[in-house]
Amino acid sequence: MVAKYTEGPPRFVPGYTSMLSMAAILLAERAREDARILVLGAGGGLELKAFAEAQPRWSFDGVDPSAAMLDLARQTLGPLASRARLHQGYVDCAPEGPFDGATCLLTLHFVDAEERHRIACEIRRRLKPGSPFVAAHFSIPSGDDERPIWLSRYSAFLLAAGIEPDKAAAARAAIDAQLSILPPHQDEAILRSAGFSAPNLFYTGFTFRGWVAYA
Repeated sequence: MVAKYTEGPPRFVPGYTSMLSMAAILLAERAREDARILVLGAGGGLELKAFAEAQPRWSFDGVDPSAAMLDLARQTLGPLASRARLHQGYVDCAPEGPFDGATCLLTLHFVDAEERHRIACEIRRRLKPGSPFVAAHFSIPSGDDERPIWLSRYSAFLLAAGIEPDKAAAARAAIDAQLSILPPHQDEAILRSAGFSAPNLFYTGFTFRGWVAYA
């Protein structure tokens, strides 16, 4: 799974490459040219590489609980790896900063609302005032009628991306059963309650949404 991880997000996440590009632009709006950026859920290294290529003077602290995924991040970064310090663990293992910006991409849907709020608070206190935080993850309306429709649309997207029908169906079932998917208004409320201001939606890809907010 680790060996093939970097093939996954571009296929499984609508507009993934463009989402990374937009995230880098949003960080750069307020982060200085020699910014220090916190990347939570950095395993695999795809966002680290995209940000490093977009901003040649930025440095990074990447945090991920999986040693194998951090090893893959080093491989993905290649010669850019010297600009990233990688830390095994969760948000509590992140350096204190203060950072000029932070991201948490395709990660928060793995934790419930209470833990999501705690993580957002920990990120917020590590940021300089006014610094941007970019988050993106599964987020769909919670109505009994709407949720199945959106999950079916995502399954159809996987089919269109060339995923085998049985694997697309299995992915839909696993997402529905195992992920903590909140409605967009609750995601925004968590950002506000953690101390972030002006959360703005910048990305929507079927079942995924992304926001930028400010410390």
